[in-house]
Amino acid sequence: MNRTTRHWIGMGWPVAAWVLALSAVPAAGEVRLPRIIGDHMVIQRGKALPIWGWADAGEEVTVTLGQVKAAATAGRDGRWRVTLPAMKAGGPHTMTVRGKNTLEVKDILVGEVWVCSGQSNMGFKVVRADGGKEEIATANHPRLRMFTVERAMADSPRDDCIGRWEVCSPETLGGFSAVGYFFGKELQDELDVPIGMINTSWGGTVCEAWTAREALEGDPDFETIVARPVAEGQEKNRASVLYNGMLAPLVPYTIRGVIWYQGESNVGRAFQYNRLFPSMIRNWRQVWGQGDFPFYYVQIAPYRYPQYEPQYCAELWEAQLKTLALPNTGMAVTMDIGNVANVHPTNKREVGRRLALWALSNTYGKHLVYSGPLYESMRIESDKIRVRFRHADGGLLAHGGGPLREFTIAGSDRKFYPATAVIDGESLLVSSPEVPRPVAVRFGWHDDAQPNLANRAGLPASPFRTDDWPAATADLK
Repeated sequence: MNRTTRHWIGMGWPVAAWVLALSAVPAAGEVRLPRIIGDHMVIQRGKALPIWGWADAGEEVTVTLGQVKAAATAGRDGRWRVTLPAMKAGGPHTMTVRGKNTLEVKDILVGEVWVCSGQSNMGFKVVRADGGKEEIATANHPRLRMFTVERAMADSPRDDCIGRWEVCSPETLGGFSAVGYFFGKELQDELDVPIGMINTSWGGTVCEAWTAREALEGDPDFETIVARPVAEGQEKNRASVLYNGMLAPLVPYTIRGVIWYQGESNVGRAFQYNRLFPSMIRNWRQVWGQGDFPFYYVQIAPYRYPQYEPQYCAELWEAQLKTLALPNTGMAVTMDIGNVANVHPTNKREVGRRLALWALSNTYGKHLVYSGPLYESMRIESDKIRVRFRHADGGLLAHGGGPLREFTIAGSDRKFYPATAVIDGESLLVSSPEVPRPVAVRFGWHDDAQPNLANRAGLPASPFRTDDWPAATADLK
């Protein structure tokens, strides 16, 4: 076993992955492409297309796609890169790469490309999702393509990953990300163009593992996570190791945007997540160099985390809600489709659909309701507090009927009591006989909350609080 092989195994690579990597090493002088550029791939329509790879230093490489041809000379490090002009949706095409040897990349489609990333709820497979087996049986979607990045950790950014593009079929769909698939299928049904989904996710992982080192270092808020020692069985949750091993190899592949489902593993450090999550988003946008591309994410579902106080999850919901302040972001709320006894709720179809609503409206210009109610402002009216929302769209309702649930109200003593919330057009009036002079309202402010506030499109409201009082909990180190 050579040193490279020992390194890969030490980094936690599956044996099959390093065997494949070894078998794929080209002979000296051969032109090589990264695995993200391969047969059956989908390339992004309407944007310039970087194509890159490796060859002998000084070797001239020519790339031909349709009527377009571009050439580059490999640098001293053997790297080369060309940029092809934007293309319209369609295909299939074949791309030829010529140097001392010739490569052909076949069955290329041009359409919309999205990265789906995060932890286990993004990695959750179609075969395990509600209706998954029925979906698989009829999954003949030749214009929907999927690339799954093999799990890998690295101490520095890698230039390639293990994985391959697959055409969506009953034989291939079962093991793919359910949220990624249902999101992509919704887009394809609405846009009628090829869709490419790149799944790079790993269960039980923290946000900082997906963030580049340079985005963490030098920030006092992140000193503890950069310096954190490796816990037994948690190589994967060191700062930056998944960014290095599973995201950096995809750059600069042209994409439309990202969908993200993560946060459960950061619940114990929700206030740190207030800055950590936006820092990760800015980091990804910076390294990709494609501007503020769309970044749509899932607000994690209610779940009673036994190791934490009951409002830790609420504080993470708040951190996710605040991240909407970043440009071109969106959040799919899942308060009504979770399972307080299971951190992996199985209704992934609806999660994918809600993410797709954000994309269809904000990225593709479709006129539709894409968000549930989001807290906007409050006003004290005698013994009541009026709460207003963005995305009330046509009025508010109690989903499933009955009174609105999960509201509390407090006076200046900061003691919260159960409250009655009454719908008044596109606002709420919240009150309690226990609090004659109210100053603050909270909604859904505990881990196993099961609220029912929604708009008339049936999209649920995000938990919120109107106060900014210090939390009763503190971030775990």
